[in-house]
Amino acid sequence: MGQYFSNEKLPSKVKKTTCNILNHSFTFLTDNGVFSKDGVDFGSRLLLESIPLKEVGAKVLDVGCGYGTLGIVVSKLTGAKVDMVDVNLRAIHLANRNIKENDCINALAYESNCYSEVSELYNTIITNPPIRAGKKIVYDIVLNAVNYLDVSGKLFLVIRKEQGAKSLINDIKDVYDVTVLERSKGFYILECVKKIIR
Repeated sequence: MGQYFSNEKLPSKVKKTTCNILNHSFTFLTDNGVFSKDGVDFGSRLLLESIPLKEVGAKVLDVGCGYGTLGIVVSKLTGAKVDMVDVNLRAIHLANRNIKENDCINALAYESNCYSEVSELYNTIITNPPIRAGKKIVYDIVLNAVNYLDVSGKLFLVIRKEQGAKSLINDIKDVYDVTVLERSKGFYILECVKKIIR
């Protein structure tokens, strides 16, 4: 939980990583006290490779953005306006540096505890939720996304089987129509379509 909420006491050691995602090259600055500091993690990569990018729409929100992988890749490859939020101040600082590093003109990262500072509606919300922050935070991100999606909005997320993927699917089915887009190495990629209340 420490990496999610506070890392001010950890010594900073910024390093540059590079990766190729969907045949495009990206550079990310990482640091101590942020998720996946050694480079893009398997779950985030699988999520990006599974999302139907042509369907994300013009406005996207990346919740728990870390140093910006999901939001930056989606913005660069689709041209969508992407807002990126995290409670980790070091992560936000890195995300904004990475936005510039990747010449990503349509993205902005800012501090928000889940949706506390979010006020707009989005076509798509994406998240690799911070499992180490605990079930309450994960469910807050997933279930409350529905309040920030437009009428046809979708939530895309990655979660591991051993971290409760099946129970999460069951727990959110009253709010979303859930499709498992991909399974690999214990990771589930979920597409959650906001249910229309009649």
